[in-house]
Parts: sequence; structure tokens; C-alpha cells
Amino acid sequence: MAFIVRLSSACRRGVKPLFCQSTLLARPLVVPHKNQEQPYLLTARIHASQALNAGSVSKAASLHWTAERMLSILLLAMGPVAYFNPCSAVDYSLAAALTLHGHWGIGQVLTDYVHGEPKIKIANAGLFLLSTVTFAGLCYFNYNDVGICKAIALLWSK
Repeated sequence: MAFIVRLSSACRRGVKPLFCQSTLLARPLVVPHKNQEQPYLLTARIHASQALNAGSVSKAASLHWTAERMLSILLLAMGPVAYFNPCSAVDYSLAAALTLHGHWGIGQVLTDYVHGEPKIKIANAGLFLLSTVTFAGLCYFNYNDVGICKAIALLWSK
């Protein structure tokens, strides 16, 4: 079998990573014909890029994915800020960011593993209840106790 891959990005300034650009892959497949001596080529085209006419659903999913990544980066940055500047603003920001991060993460697990309309509704209601109780508990802890930043510092000091 013969495979030929045509990449438009492999020209000009060198080879760029395949996953960062839209490419058109053409893979001719050699198939012998019953009545001929010479085989002929069947070509299958595979589009590795998203459809150009993607609707608003794909835009919303893309924005949600970007927001998840931004929140993850924000959580990484909040670690040193919480260590060097423990204050109530950082405590409440951590409470909100950790709750949202957990909500989105568990939501993805539910999307992958819960099937059936009534089960999905029950699981989503449970997730919203869990996220609300988590945020309320962290806010209660920040208001009535030492706060998230100082609590983690106390755990590490012993």
C-alpha cells in the first residue's frame, strides 16, 4: 500500500507542528482492480481542522475551554500570592476559584459517565447543590475562622 501525505505547512519556513494549524491530508490508497493489470488509486481526504461553518455551540464550548484553562493558570498564580500575602480578599478569591474549578471538573465527569435524561438532571442538581454547599462552607470558614491561606500555612508549619 502506498500512502502520500500532503502538508501545506511543510513549505516556506520549515515544518511547523501538525496540531497547531489546519492541514489537508490526502492519502491515496492503491487498490487492484479485478480486470486490470495496473492498480488504480482511491483517495480519501481527511480534514484535520474544524469546520468553517461551526455554529454558536462550538464557540461557546471554545470559550468554556479557554475559561477552564485561564482558571487553572489563575489557581497556579494564587498559590504564591496566598503564601506571601494572606488576606481576606485572597481567601475569598481562593474559595470562589476552587469551587468553580471543582464544579467544572465534576461536571465534565458527569457529562462523560452519566447517561439518560432523568439521571443527568438529578446529577446536575446534585452538582449544583454540592458546589453551593462547598462555596458556602469555604466562605463560612473564611469569616469565622483563620481563613484558607492561614489554615494551609498552619498545616505546613506542624
